[in-house]
Amino acid sequence: MNSDSDLQIAGDILAVQHLLQPAPEHPSTISDFVGLARSIAADRTRWAHLVEYDAASRWYHRLAAGPGHEVWLLSWVPGQRSGLHDHGPSSGVLTVLDGQLTERTPRGSRELTAGAQRVFAPGYVHEVVNDSLEPAVSLHIYFPGLTEMPMHSAQCSPATLDAVPA
Repeated sequence: MNSDSDLQIAGDILAVQHLLQPAPEHPSTISDFVGLARSIAADRTRWAHLVEYDAASRWYHRLAAGPGHEVWLLSWVPGQRSGLHDHGPSSGVLTVLDGQLTERTPRGSRELTAGAQRVFAPGYVHEVVNDSLEPAVSLHIYFPGLTEMPMHSAQCSPATLDAVPA
């Protein structure tokens, strides 16, 4: 009897583009939202012409909204950061579309290059920073739609976050 599972045979289904089902019109699962983010990321004509860069503050644009979710496009010039925050009752998917971003959490830092995705649950605390010398663009899907973004204290400041091993 063969004990190989589909995952052992095919690997990560989300990494095999031709095996992914099209994103449903109304996503309802984390996998659906990841698929939606990947389909938007792959369709540069849908978002690239909208991107603007603002040296004074992070630029953002609500790209779409559907039942129970919102899709946001953000740009980051070098040095811009979100500040340490969570997303209240919302879960989310963060996808880097262009450039490179750094995600810092109390557990460590992670470099995110174009195509990288992060999925998070309500209460997930992080800071996103453009530490590179080039601008970056990211896509954020929140479900339910983002209603709050509580900021967190300096107990997890960037210096503290950098000192924590990944």
